[in-house]
Amino acid sequence: EVQLVEFGGGLVPPGGSLTLSCAASGFTVNSYAMTWVRQAPGKEFEWIAAINSIDDKITYLDSVKGRFTISRDNTKNTLSLQMNSLKPEDTAAYYCAKDEEEYFRGSLTTHNYWGRGTQVTVSS
Repeated sequence: EVQLVEFGGGLVPPGGSLTLSCAASGFTVNSYAMTWVRQAPGKEFEWIAAINSIDDKITYLDSVKGRFTISRDNTKNTLSLQMNSLKPEDTAAYYCAKDEEEYFRGSLTTHNYWGRGTQVTVSS
């Protein structure tokens, strides 16, 4: 059974840092593209960072580029998101999601498994 469980959310002041982790089971994270997705209150889901399995290519949403870093640990079968210089607008529920494919194609429609999410709140 495929499962994704996110860890590491919390309350952090503006400018702070936080690292999210996603523990995967039932498959290996280096076999499919993996994506971090967030949903802010009252807004739609948006992908923020993705890593391909076949070539390790990484894609970031422009608003997080240079601040967030996605990584994968194949030995631990986990996905991580290092978030620096956090802003209040980064406040959201964060999810990791497994793609059906090896390449991230810029859409969430091919993501067939999601975790339950972890809340990140950026506030002073």
